[in-house]
Amino acid sequence: MPGPAPKPSVLKKLAGNPGKRPLNQHEPVLPIHLPPAPKWLSAEARAEYRRVGKLLVRMRVMTDADRAALLAYAVAYARWVEAEQSMAMPDFCMVQTTDKGYQYASPWLQVSNQAAKQMRTFMSEFGLTPASRSRVEAQEDPDGEFSLADLLFSTVSDGRG
Repeated sequence: MPGPAPKPSVLKKLAGNPGKRPLNQHEPVLPIHLPPAPKWLSAEARAEYRRVGKLLVRMRVMTDADRAALLAYAVAYARWVEAEQSMAMPDFCMVQTTDKGYQYASPWLQVSNQAAKQMRTFMSEFGLTPASRSRVEAQEDPDGEFSLADLLFSTVSDGRG
């Protein structure tokens, strides 16, 4: 299917439905919920799963159906962190040399780049990138329940920055 992936209706509503196209009235509506992270998830991925998952719940876009996408994002995040930490080591060399004298870029660079690419894809799907957020107007919900600004910036007041 050509073109960008369809945006969830909740994000279209927050943006004020800028395309003015009719919203899907038959879109499945699932309860807003953050499913528990599986036990096999690494500590780094688990922390990111919880951090982003709580934000997505407050944005009212996280459901049980989104668990796999959030898990994939969290795993990619943990890989990116590991690669970046490895490249930050004092003895790290970006260009490595084989026994025969051939030079090649460190595999950690490829791991970092691929993980970052995967993260950007999932973040865009969830409306978590600056570009995807820029299309959303920070306005009060007609029902008075929430505004995007409240949802995105309410973590600042809880001391976690």
